Amino acid sequence: MFEPSYLELLESGELDRRIEALYARLSPCVLCPNECRVDRLRGEKGLCRVGDRPMISSYGPHFGEEAPLVGFGGSGTIFFTYCNLACVYCQNWEISHLGEGEEISVEELARIMLLLQARGCHNINLVTPTHQVPFIVEAVKKAAEEGLRLPLVYNCGGYESVETLKLLEGIVDIYMPDFKYADEKVALRLSKVRKYPQVARKALKEMHRQVGDLVIKDGIALRGLLVRHLVLPGGLAGTPEVLRFIARELSPETYVNIMDQYRPCGEAWKYPPLDRPLYREEYEEALAWAERVGLKRLDPGRSRFW
Repeated sequence: MFEPSYLELLESGELDRRIEALYARLSPCVLCPNECRVDRLRGEKGLCRVGDRPMISSYGPHFGEEAPLVGFGGSGTIFFTYCNLACVYCQNWEISHLGEGEEISVEELARIMLLLQARGCHNINLVTPTHQVPFIVEAVKKAAEEGLRLPLVYNCGGYESVETLKLLEGIVDIYMPDFKYADEKVALRLSKVRKYPQVARKALKEMHRQVGDLVIKDGIALRGLLVRHLVLPGGLAGTPEVLRFIARELSPETYVNIMDQYRPCGEAWKYPPLDRPLYREEYEEALAWAERVGLKRLDPGRSRFW
């Protein structure tokens, strides 16, 4: 019988120490690599525009995620409002840029997790959790005390602080980061963050160290790393270099979802060639690169590799 890793930390009391350490990173805030250094515990807000309470947009079973997360009961997604990135083409623009959502209490967040479990979801999928980690972990503790037993999916943009990630060891079961760009100048222009490739490489290595390659049992993901890479028009994502890093510095058996669903959203029209959809040939070239660098094919004819 699978048991999520956070239960051991709950029993030992270590989970309380982690929660305290995570809240300490809010004052001044150094949760993510932006390091705004505002005092969020006193109501100040940085680039992410979130203060000292959870802020969510929506939640519910999601059937559009990767198959090992969805299974037959769906992935229990919680969409957190705002983001530590500012991608000009974000497909969740209303949530990440316009702040669609509302503040709730940690207790309400815990109840949402238990509700998703009661609805038969296979996991708790934390969408854009980076800037709200202390509240999330506190809610996990409260929910676990009331019977939460689902694995946690840390669904993020890849721009993560290794110091914060270390505090999540033994709490997160499945890491699902994006690796968006290979070029830091492109990342600065399109997502408004500095040194994205360098930060993402270190973060993904730490995630892989903690959980290893994705473990799937009876078609359901239980633990491990799943990497997403969105192919952008005009080669802006630097796909060959991203895939080469994954295959050679993480593992050729890394579960990688090479995504072809780019479409112009947000302010993409201001940043050609992001003002057009992805060409089929561009996506096929990305799949060919996955083969070249040695990533293992999950299913013939599918876009995912491991």
